Amino acid sequence: MTRSYYSNIISDFLQDDETRILGQLSLHHNHALEDLQKNAWVKQITILKDTLQGIDNGQIYFEFSIPRMGKRVDNILIINDIIFVLEFKVGDNQYQKQSTEQVIDYCLDLQNFHEGSHHEKLIPILISTKADPIENVFTSVNNLFEPLKANQQNLREVITKSLLHSNGKQINPSKWENSIYKPTPTIIEAAQALYKGHNVKEISRHDAGAINLSKTTDCINKIIETAKREQKKSICFLTGVPGAGKTLAGLNIANERMKADEDEHAVFLSGNGPLVDVLREALTRDEVATSKENGQALTKKLAAIKANAFIQNIHHFRDDNLISKKAPVEKVVVFDEAQRAWTKEQVSSFMKRKKGVEDFGMSEPEFLISVMDRHEDWCTIICLIGGGQEINTGEAGVSEWLSSLKNNYPNWDIHYSNLISSDVNYLSNIELRNWVRSVATEKHELHLSVSVRSFRSEKISELMHEILEAKHERASTLLGEVNNVFPILVTRDLTTAKKWLRTQAKGSERIGLVASSGGRRLRPLGIDVKNEISAPNWFLNNSDDIRSSYFLEEIATEFDIQGLEIDWVCIAWDINYYFENGKWNCQYFSGTKWQNIHNENDKTYLQNAYRVLLTRARQGLIIYIPEGDDLDYTRPKELYDKTFNYFQLCGIKTI
Repeated sequence: MTRSYYSNIISDFLQDDETRILGQLSLHHNHALEDLQKNAWVKQITILKDTLQGIDNGQIYFEFSIPRMGKRVDNILIINDIIFVLEFKVGDNQYQKQSTEQVIDYCLDLQNFHEGSHHEKLIPILISTKADPIENVFTSVNNLFEPLKANQQNLREVITKSLLHSNGKQINPSKWENSIYKPTPTIIEAAQALYKGHNVKEISRHDAGAINLSKTTDCINKIIETAKREQKKSICFLTGVPGAGKTLAGLNIANERMKADEDEHAVFLSGNGPLVDVLREALTRDEVATSKENGQALTKKLAAIKANAFIQNIHHFRDDNLISKKAPVEKVVVFDEAQRAWTKEQVSSFMKRKKGVEDFGMSEPEFLISVMDRHEDWCTIICLIGGGQEINTGEAGVSEWLSSLKNNYPNWDIHYSNLISSDVNYLSNIELRNWVRSVATEKHELHLSVSVRSFRSEKISELMHEILEAKHERASTLLGEVNNVFPILVTRDLTTAKKWLRTQAKGSERIGLVASSGGRRLRPLGIDVKNEISAPNWFLNNSDDIRSSYFLEEIATEFDIQGLEIDWVCIAWDINYYFENGKWNCQYFSGTKWQNIHNENDKTYLQNAYRVLLTRARQGLIIYIPEGDDLDYTRPKELYDKTFNYFQLCGIKTI
């Protein structure tokens, strides 16, 4: 795969004809070429030809692809042992904060995901061509330099000074360019990249330690094509550990099927309201921004119509099909977090209270299958199933989907992950396990077994599981394996926690404060989990917006953040889940005091809530445990201390 529109050794670039270079750039440009872009390239070529005079070694790249971000770097220069990442702002007379963050983000992407860049010096340079010169400071952490700023007159001087930090060694450009790119995008970045037309192979990891998502996609596509060819109805159960890429796989399938046949119609459905809201808003904003770049200026309203058709709330889909008895337009439907679909009792209660429908006699899985069964020819349902992620009462699990098929839809073809029939976390009903083995097709490709949410360590999910299972010795061992690449700390001071987050984050890396929805006695500390947030604002708005996660004011709970992730997380820990006598204890706050939780399902929901919160960070985590206050009987110091001591016993360092 050619990563750039144009590349050459610097000496040949200096001799190359400007018109030929421009022709190469134009040839690879997939969008309508506007004068603004053309003129920007002409200016870049002119400036770089002047800047690089006398440099007789090295390589230059124009429009180098960063598929995880769905963007291209203006220029990369490789000179000696230094990788220069250049972002041009032609005509700008200021060094904008957003542009500075952008060039840092490119460097972070290369350092974290591009194997050839892992251990090399990376120097980001923002070139605002009309800006005044400023004094740059040449400092670096882990080979990543602080961003440098230049204009068209002093870029040569900035690069010359940078080269004083070279040790004289040479990076092999060919080897560097062709080294493995192993991105792990956030689900927001992945959705944006897929929506723009990138292939899942471009934005998913290909190393031996991670499941190749394209294999899963190929498997499901074959099932869909078979159903289509043989005029059958089929259903797939795709399982995966938390953060393994189930949602990415589902989005990819829905996106690919939309392209495969315009009359086929595919949709991605989720009962996770915040996830739907965030992804829709992200796609809408990105579509508007891209249209402006291409000179088409699409309105947000029009962009939203397309995004809203691609990603829908499962409950809205359900309600629409209650009104109509016709088959839906969609032939391929992806249900995200299908284990969270409602039981018969939950749906019946909701329908009676909210819709005025008496005696609704179906569970959500049964009703959703019945809707798709209205098709006279073919259809395919893809159920994305997570184990140990139920955080709400009334969630049906896999068993209800299978019971509905067994009792009402025996002619459907069923394809399932091997975990469905072998792991009680997915299906504990022995009768159903035996039934599915006898009538359905097992496929190993339908399980994603490796968590890739944190690109720094795939053992984070396992570590958090051991912590929540009170296995401190095993947790301590795992912590020793991950701490060098994924820092985990504990503190008793919220100001310290916030300062640590801000210190760790670089570029536009996102930081945020999370807490359990049951953490009601964090309120005296300014952490009010009852205040509802706007998930799109929290996840998408920039660091200048007080509603964004960056301000560390608004708190995301497990309901806001499930299925999503950010770079650096502080989790505020309350005593609704506290450690004492060698085990975790569960309680909820009612009125003016804490009440013990006795129901085992409710205990599981609370444990899963903390599991979700502990596994949202991509790069690092700090746990804030308040000191407590014995003058406040709802915040006994002893219980906070015991929980803090347990984390220390697990080996988590204190700051």
